[in-house]
Amino acid sequence: MKKSTFLAVALGVCASLPSFSFRPPTMGWSSWNTFALNINEDVILGQAEAMVKTGLAKAGYKYINIDDGYFLPHDKETKLLGVREDRFPHGMRYVADEIHKLGLKAGIYSDAGANACGGSKDIGYYGYEVEDNILFFDTWDYDFVKVDYCGGRQLNLDEKEQYTKIIQAIRDNVKKKDVVFNICRWAYPGTWVSDWADSWRTTGDIYCAWPSVKAIIKENLYLSAYTHDGHYNDMDMLEIGRTLSQDEEITHMAVWCILSSPLLIGCDMSQIPEFSLNLLKNKELIAINQDVLGIGAPVVQRNGEVYVFAKDLKKVRGKERAVCVTNLSDEEQTIEVSVENIGYEGNISVRDIVNHKLVSASVGGKFKVTVPAHGSQVFVTKGALRCEPKKYEAEASWMKCYQEISGDKTATYMPSDKSSGGAIVTNLGHNKENYMEWKQVYSKNGGDYEMTISYITGEERPLAISVNGETPRIEKLKGPNWESVVTKTVRIKLNKGMNTIRLGEQDTWAPDIDCIQLSAI
Repeated sequence: MKKSTFLAVALGVCASLPSFSFRPPTMGWSSWNTFALNINEDVILGQAEAMVKTGLAKAGYKYINIDDGYFLPHDKETKLLGVREDRFPHGMRYVADEIHKLGLKAGIYSDAGANACGGSKDIGYYGYEVEDNILFFDTWDYDFVKVDYCGGRQLNLDEKEQYTKIIQAIRDNVKKKDVVFNICRWAYPGTWVSDWADSWRTTGDIYCAWPSVKAIIKENLYLSAYTHDGHYNDMDMLEIGRTLSQDEEITHMAVWCILSSPLLIGCDMSQIPEFSLNLLKNKELIAINQDVLGIGAPVVQRNGEVYVFAKDLKKVRGKERAVCVTNLSDEEQTIEVSVENIGYEGNISVRDIVNHKLVSASVGGKFKVTVPAHGSQVFVTKGALRCEPKKYEAEASWMKCYQEISGDKTATYMPSDKSSGGAIVTNLGHNKENYMEWKQVYSKNGGDYEMTISYITGEERPLAISVNGETPRIEKLKGPNWESVVTKTVRIKLNKGMNTIRLGEQDTWAPDIDCIQLSAI
């Protein structure tokens, strides 16, 4: 193929944050990472002042969130939550008012059960769902609440039932309507959560070390389909500004931004190092996180432990995309990123937004990227021609019954070195609702296509296939064993524009799915 040079040009950055039709990922600070239970009025208000003085507030960080450690048990007669006056002598409303005076928003903490994770007893929502919500949001005037689950687990509560009860109490009884609700259940709770919460934790607690950051990234590699329309996977608070290396901090910020996770600073903002401060204030990275589409970024290419994420910016299938190349290995890696994999055909322009410089991309539909150990490079790309995607990985699909909490067998992704993208979908079917689907299958012209299904099965299993809501058709898929990926090609018809392809089986288990590939006939 003839070599060519892709001219890199600067992509403009808006001076102000975009206007949303829904809430963008929350940006702010939380007390837990640095101060844990050792919080008081001076600490909280000192951090609020630091957010303004450092320019972080101007960069978009607005929430000052008080975590565990401010409360006393509920009064059994008044049903009101107590407050530690030795730590908050002026009360919680005063703290919220002072935060609001700085042009910021105030966040509070509770538990879905009775007890808090830090050990405090009888401080949680359980039995006080209405009273606590009125107290937090109308009486105290807070804007955000993080709801943990230590007490909920102790009482063996049903997550969906208890969390929705709390949120319904906000909707029914609280005058203040612009409340941000964050579920902290330490695992993806199920697709029901998108109808209720603004964000939800997908992993256990982060700690300030590379193994923790790496593990959280790996847990979130294939969850992008569940971030949409103002509802976000929460990868936990940021450890930037503490003890990570600079390359690790870049990866931490880059992946949280491109996956549209909330950005909650966890360090002491009054003592933040210059490199960390500039990284947190990087306007171009923040613009990716706060983009008006509010979507996550699937993995579009994998080379060993190097992952390439990509997503649209500003407009679905528009000219601009965000691309993040992340190296989770312990050695420097150089890979060739496929222009087709990141969504284009023809020439593109590439801008390095961590270092604010132009990049020369080259050679026949690919460009080389060298990434240090534990590091990332992040680009905004621009091209006039978007390609029609040919491959849809199973792990990038939306699975109706996917969850990580109960012991029920529900469709889930599973890492697999035999698969094309690094994972397969298993436990599919045996229930009409236990399906997987790709909701944005794009066809330029519509018409007849061959769809090649890559799958694994050691026996004959049925697979129900539905396109754009049509009556499912059943294909019987055979395989030699549970180790080999095999294929079957069927014909389907797509509409011009976006389509939905659904795979499942209501009566028995379906094969494990690797991917589908589409070819116009």
